[in-house]
Amino acid sequence: MSMERLGQQVDAYVGWKRELLREITRYRSWLERNRLISDTLSTRLERAQRLLRTDHITLAFVGEFSRGKTELINCLFFSEYGQRILPSQAGRTTMCPTELFHDPRSERSYIRLLPIESRMAEASVAQFKRAPRHWVNIPLDPSDPDNMVQAFAQVARTKPMPVEQAIQLGFHPDMLEATGRPGEVLVPAWRHAMVNFDHPLLRKGLRILDTPGLNALGSEPELTLSMLPSAQAIVFLLSADTGVTASDMDIWQQHIRQLDEDTQAHLFAVLNKIDVLWDDLAGEGFVQNAIRRVQETTARQLGISSEDVLPLSAKQALLAKVRNDSELLARSRVGALEGLLCDRIISQKERLMEENVSNQLMALLQNSLHVLNLRLEKVREQQAMLDTHQQDNGQMLFELTARTKEDHARHHRRLLGLKTNQRLLKRQGEALRSAARAERLDEHLERLRRELTGSWTTLGINQGILKFFHAVEMDLRSLEHEADLANKMVAAIYQRHNEENPLQGVEAPQFNVQRYLRELAQLREKADQFRLHPITLLTEQNQLGKRFFDTLVLELVGMHQRLRLEVSQWASEALTPLMQHTLEHKQLLETHMLRLKALAQETQLTRQRGQQLERYTEELEQQIAEANDMLRTFRRPSPMQRMAKVVNLPLAAHRRRGSESA
Repeated sequence: MSMERLGQQVDAYVGWKRELLREITRYRSWLERNRLISDTLSTRLERAQRLLRTDHITLAFVGEFSRGKTELINCLFFSEYGQRILPSQAGRTTMCPTELFHDPRSERSYIRLLPIESRMAEASVAQFKRAPRHWVNIPLDPSDPDNMVQAFAQVARTKPMPVEQAIQLGFHPDMLEATGRPGEVLVPAWRHAMVNFDHPLLRKGLRILDTPGLNALGSEPELTLSMLPSAQAIVFLLSADTGVTASDMDIWQQHIRQLDEDTQAHLFAVLNKIDVLWDDLAGEGFVQNAIRRVQETTARQLGISSEDVLPLSAKQALLAKVRNDSELLARSRVGALEGLLCDRIISQKERLMEENVSNQLMALLQNSLHVLNLRLEKVREQQAMLDTHQQDNGQMLFELTARTKEDHARHHRRLLGLKTNQRLLKRQGEALRSAARAERLDEHLERLRRELTGSWTTLGINQGILKFFHAVEMDLRSLEHEADLANKMVAAIYQRHNEENPLQGVEAPQFNVQRYLRELAQLREKADQFRLHPITLLTEQNQLGKRFFDTLVLELVGMHQRLRLEVSQWASEALTPLMQHTLEHKQLLETHMLRLKALAQETQLTRQRGQQLERYTEELEQQIAEANDMLRTFRRPSPMQRMAKVVNLPLAAHRRRGSESA
């Protein structure tokens, strides 16, 4: 087992997304050619394409100092260089969060470093990312391993600083090393590192986040409020010789455990350094039993499945890969982690893409096909009627045209009715938007800032934060009430439509506020941990407190923006399947009516009429064949599903777990 398999899975996933992109383009052309495109549907297709193009997979490596995070990253992604690329010695080597990725827009590889002094500014790391001038740029040459090692060594650089200044930057002095001079400590030189270089897996959309230990997680709020929750997998590093220490448990409970509850993240615990348990005298059976006991104890302490606790030796695995020693590689047990990264993460991403892209488009296409098949059936039926009334088929054509006109008028009325419903829903959407308007959040934030500025005391902090979160929650509850009314309205419209003209496999879309309430509860829990921690209430911690709340505010504002966007999209698109279905009926009936009129007017020759109807039938059959072909592509199993059928992987269980945590 090697990272080659993960590379193949990512390759297959990227190829599958490209295939979906091609089919969406083809579907748009098909809709335009048949005069079935609408502005709302066009917007939905554009959004699906944008989602497919910008999607990436993030792996975050988290753990206390000296657990081997960086060594594991070296083993998984850089073994082909034959040496350690990321600095990985005993002690605190990863001093600042480091992101590794590939930017196809950049011609050269680089490391960008954000000075630690930027913590004094009000801007977040995300805001600094949009301003490259604040970063120190180091060129990177991926073809020169020595250059890579030297450049990456800069990431771990520290600098001496008076202890008072370190406290102002958010560090707790007990967590820092002394320089030997009185009142001076060593702090990381950098707040954040961004590494862009061309690696096969990074090129395919994989991103790696290497994090420092506990103190940095606590003093860089953006990590725990934003970066970690957006990762697809959290790999939590522990040491097999110590098991779960008090500081390990602190990180797990404060920053990691809840990520599994309401995000897309998979949580894995890695028991690194199992080579310390290797004992040639005791025998392999004794060693494996010892490892299994530590694995089971760790799973019990962390409250996760023992299958998600992976014992391995990153150091021995790296050595085995560099030496091409298959026996040592197998003994290092790194293959289990590589296998899980393949099976769980890629399948989770595929499932989300299926839900957000292919399933929605399949539903629209199925209904297009349903309408086309009804039309083809009607044409064949009318063809048969004309064949049996050859003597007076001119009169029959006029009668068929009149009936088609009635059908067309009925669908036109239905479309007008849906447009009236759309206007009603738009008004309800305004009520939703009003309940989630940005001005309300701004008012709450302004009140919070005034209270925190006016009284930076324990009581002032506690009351200000509690009132703020209560006010935001009340707004969401008000939105939930409006959403309930809107959901009932949409459900009634769908029910009425389906009774008259059933849609295939399309349920009334419901607007769900619960996800945002859960997200708010998680942010409030983070704020509670912060405000109830005695260290954060010291006067010298003002800067850390300010940065924490600045970050918290950014996360809340971001959540609110997503909420408002979803409200707007839902209100304008909830009836799209019904509108599209009725529009397709109406457009096809118009075409059919024009054909029948032309047949009645152009010629009285039965043979020519038969030929023209035959051509019309062939056109409809061609449209149906193309729609079926697109539908087959959207229905095609994702790469992980295909592999599951071949090698009988327990993918269903993985997906069940994924859907529970998503």
